[in-house]
Amino acid sequence: MSSGLWGGVSPLGWGIVLAFLILAFAPIYYAWRQRIPISLAIVASLLLCWVFQTILQFFDGTRDFLLLAFATNPMWQTSPIEFHRLFTAAWLHAAGRGGGLVFQHILGNVLVIALVGVPLEQRLGRGRFLTIYLIGAVAGNLAWWFSHWGEFRFALGASGAAFGLLGCYLACWPRDEIEFPLVLIRKWPISLIALLKLGLEIAQVGLLYGGWTGSSSIAHLAHIGGFFVCYAVARPIAKGGPTPPEIRDGGPSAYAAEKGDELQKKNRMGGLKFDPWDDAGKPLEGKASHVLQRLREEGDELETRRAWLEELSEVARCPNCDSELKVEISDEVAQLHCENSRKHLLWP
Repeated sequence: MSSGLWGGVSPLGWGIVLAFLILAFAPIYYAWRQRIPISLAIVASLLLCWVFQTILQFFDGTRDFLLLAFATNPMWQTSPIEFHRLFTAAWLHAAGRGGGLVFQHILGNVLVIALVGVPLEQRLGRGRFLTIYLIGAVAGNLAWWFSHWGEFRFALGASGAAFGLLGCYLACWPRDEIEFPLVLIRKWPISLIALLKLGLEIAQVGLLYGGWTGSSSIAHLAHIGGFFVCYAVARPIAKGGPTPPEIRDGGPSAYAAEKGDELQKKNRMGGLKFDPWDDAGKPLEGKASHVLQRLREEGDELETRRAWLEELSEVARCPNCDSELKVEISDEVAQLHCENSRKHLLWP
C-alpha cells in the first residue's frame, strides 16, 4: 500500500491496522509496566501478530492487507509517510498455507529472541535491550532497502532484530554460554552461536550473488545488516548498564538482573549533600534537622530513602511558600515536593 493509497483504506482496513498495532505493542507495554522481561513480551507480540496474519489469509479481501500496509518495500521507502515500515515489517512473518516454510520463519526468529534475548536482557537491562532490538530491526530493513534500491520487493520478519541481538551479545559478553539448539540442545558459547549463524548468512549471500544459487526469498543482507550495526553500537549502549561488558561472572542470572535493575534505580536517586532549605536561607531546625541528618546518613537505599523522606514531609514545610510537603514515588524512587507547586520544591 503506497503512500498514495492510504487515503482509500476502508473502515475495515483501519480496524485491521488498529488490531495489528495493539497486538504488536500491547504485550510490550504491559511487560514494561509490570516489569516482566521485554524479550518474552516481544516473543508474545510476534506470535500474536502471526496468528492474526494467518487468520486474515483465509479471506480474499484481507489476505495481503498487512503486507501492503507494513512490510518494507524499496520502491516505496523513499516517501517519509512509509518510514514506519522500517519498524512494522519486523512484526510480520510468512503466514498462510505455505507448509514448513511458513512455520520456520516465525519459529526461527522467536527461538533466537527467546533463548538469546532473555540472558542478553539480564545483561543489558530492559531499556537498553529494547533499544538494541529496535536498532537491529531498523538496521536490517535499511540494509534490505539500500541493497535493493528501487525494486518492488517486500521484506518482512524479525530476523534483522534477532541477528542484532547476536551481534550485541558477541560484542559485549562473548564468553557467555547459553542454552541453544546447535546439533544438541545444550549450553554453547555465544561466540560460537553468533559467528556460526553469521557465517552461514555470509556464505548464502556469496552463493546467491556469485551466481551459484538461484533467487532466494530470505533477506540474508537484512540479517547481516542487523548483526553488524548492533555489534558496532553495543558497547556504548551497554556502558552504564547492569553488567559491564566483558565481565566474567559465570553468566547472567535472574538475581543479576534484579540487582542491575535496583542499581539503575539507585542511580536515579538525587544527591543529599545540598538541601533547598539551606539554599533558601531557612535551614531546618529541631526535629526536622534531625530527620534530615538521618536521611543523609541512611538514605542510600530505596526503602530507607523513602521512609526518611516520608518522615521529613511530616516535620518540614516548603521553603518557598511554607506549604505542606508530599512524597511521590516514581518507579520506586522517592522525591519530596511542595503540595502547592512542584516548581517550589522537587527534591532530591
